[in-house]
Parts: sequence; structure tokens; C-alpha cells
Amino acid sequence: MADFIRADLRGARFERVDLSGAELFAVDLAGARFRGVDLSGVVMRGVELANADIYGEIVNVTVNGVDIGPLIDAELDRRYPDRAKMRPADPAGFGAAWDILERLWSQTVERARRLPPELLHESVDGEWSFIETLRHLVFATDSWIGRAILGNPSPWDPLDLPWDEMPDMPEVPRDREVRPSLDVVLDLRRDRMATVRQVIEGLTGTSLDGHTEPVTEPGWPPPRSFPVRECLLIILNEEWEHRRYAERDLQALEERSRTLEPS
Repeated sequence: MADFIRADLRGARFERVDLSGAELFAVDLAGARFRGVDLSGVVMRGVELANADIYGEIVNVTVNGVDIGPLIDAELDRRYPDRAKMRPADPAGFGAAWDILERLWSQTVERARRLPPELLHESVDGEWSFIETLRHLVFATDSWIGRAILGNPSPWDPLDLPWDEMPDMPEVPRDREVRPSLDVVLDLRRDRMATVRQVIEGLTGTSLDGHTEPVTEPGWPPPRSFPVRECLLIILNEEWEHRRYAERDLQALEERSRTLEPS
């Protein structure tokens, strides 16, 4: 394997590079940006972590001997009391969780409508635009509800948007250049959200504890059986987290919009 010792790699770009098992010693990562990076099993010693901004799944992460995952979860639940309801245990709980998400997303969409339409296609700090976020949620619903639960082997709409790191797959669309209007994407969202509601309203204790019938065609998720509960929890998590990111970015877009207003 290659060794980089006393090498100046400032500003270098690493994309789809396998660094698993790499050793970094006395390396300056100040100002580095990590996106879609798998840090599972990473061990850090003698690190300086100041003024860092991390969004992601924090599970079994120990900092100075303390597992910070439960602390983060508890604080997020304190800040957002509805967040704990995104981990329901029975059909009624899933119905209540979906009611909350529909209400919250309605508020977020109304907030977005107050912005100039062109800003809804703009990225904030390299993240998806608001329109792209909605398109990704359509993809998530098509995948975990349409394909996994309802058994449609190819449920995707041309506007569906997979996550950036997903390998290209037959039949799965990935058009980052198209610029649909908010109303066009919301029509798709309303249709998919109605499908989720229909599935949740049809739940029983038995069906919630059951498993999906695997499709045989290639696509996402992989052609195998999944617990129905897991599929629905994935959707709740996608809806909750992406709305939180959208609200964060809408605030930045609102500030950007104010700078564009004539004085």
C-alpha cells in the first residue's frame, strides 16, 4: 500500500476512495469536510476536536470514556418532544407518528413557499436543495413502502432521487440536473404520503410484526424479506431527519433571500 509521509495533500479531493484500515498519524485535518463517510470502528487518540459540526448516526461512540449516543438522543428528545414518538411500538403509535409528520411537513412547506422559487433549487453548504430533499423522500417511500412492503419491483418515478453514494442500479432513476417546480414535486409527495397513511391505517399487531414478501428483481432495497416494522421505522426516520435538515437550510435561505431584497 502507498505511504504518504510528510506529503502536502492540502486541498486534495478523495471521492469513492477505500481508506479502510488506513493509519493516520500526526495528520492535519483542520478544515477538512467529510460527507457520506463510513467511520465505523474508527479509533482516535490524542485528537483535537474543536469547532466541529457533525450530523449523522451516532451509535456506540465513546468520547473520553463516555458513550455519547444516549446523551445526544436524550438531548434531541428534550429539544424536540415529538422525536421520541418516531419510535412507536404498535399500530396506533405509527398512526400518531404519521399525523405528527404530516403536520410538521405542512408547516415546513408553507415556510418554503415564502421564498423565491429559485432558492428552493439552491444548495446550502453542499447539502441537497429543498426540492432535492422532497425528491429523495419520494424515493425512500417508493423503495421501503412501494417496493419492500407493497411488492412493486419498480415503483420509482423519474423524479425519484437516491442518496448520492448509492451505486447506479437498473431502473432506479438518478437525475440531478432536472429542476421540477415545487408544486410538481408536492403532487408526488402527496401521492406517496397518502400511500404511507393507507399502509399505516391498515396495520394490525400481526402485520406489524410480520415480514415482507421479497421481490426478485434488482433494485433498492435488495431483493429479500424485511421486517415490516423496520421498513416503517426507516420511513419515519427519513421523514423526521430530512425535515430537520430542511428547516436548518431554510433558515440559511431566508437569510440569503433578505440579502437579495432591494433596500
